[in-house]
Amino acid sequence: MNDARRILNVAARVRRERLSGVRIKIMLPILVLFLPGMAWGFSDSNIVLPGGHQPDTAMEVLFYASLGVVFGATMCAVLMAFDGVSKDRASGMLEVRLAQPMPRKHQATALILGHAQSILIPVYALLAASVLVVRLRMGAWPSAEELLVYAVSTGLVVLWYTLFALLASTSAREQGTAVAFGIGVWFFFTFLWALVTTMVAYVSGVAVGEANDPAWVALEGMLDLLSPNGVYHHLLETQLPTVERGVAAWQSWGAALLWTVLPWLALHRRMERLVP
Repeated sequence: MNDARRILNVAARVRRERLSGVRIKIMLPILVLFLPGMAWGFSDSNIVLPGGHQPDTAMEVLFYASLGVVFGATMCAVLMAFDGVSKDRASGMLEVRLAQPMPRKHQATALILGHAQSILIPVYALLAASVLVVRLRMGAWPSAEELLVYAVSTGLVVLWYTLFALLASTSAREQGTAVAFGIGVWFFFTFLWALVTTMVAYVSGVAVGEANDPAWVALEGMLDLLSPNGVYHHLLETQLPTVERGVAAWQSWGAALLWTVLPWLALHRRMERLVP
């Protein structure tokens, strides 16, 4: 059996275990609320957002509804993967798995793929439902390019948080520590990053929160490249010609590549050095 087949087999085992577990059944109502639920709300013809803005295209609605991905799907990715390694360590199975005739970096890749797939399968199904909701409520479809960017960007941000959770799982000897670290990272980028941006703006002498101030817009745009959530929204903004935050499309995709490759390599390195 070649290496690729072994990786896919292990990933399939992880995916089956996760999709048949109780955890995904608890997460599904959360995902339904945050994904098609937000699409329903933002596609309301009477909705008026702060600043008097009203979404008038399908992609704009999906962009605002992506808050559901940031709050719901990424949290579920962390909760799905936080014990990907620590559970086996606690049960004594980790030593057995690491002793298998399969390179550790391949085991790491299988863990990444299996856990990411286990959350992306329901997420993509609900995103498809979200697009249908927008079509029914607005009478419009997003373009093929918009759908592709939306799907790829959402897959990437879910993958990033899966990687963070697995890194926490390899670093912590107890599952409680692993979930605390994973949720801590999620909380920092989801809720506290705005505070970081505000502090940097204050130190730089930039007026905070002034949407019409080019200095604030540019600063916020550049700092968002340092946040997975910010990069996710930058990727979606490549399909919104009216949004300009001083970040080119190549910078957004370049940042997305770094957010993918660096944690992936870090997890490989952790697995190579892991002591059961």
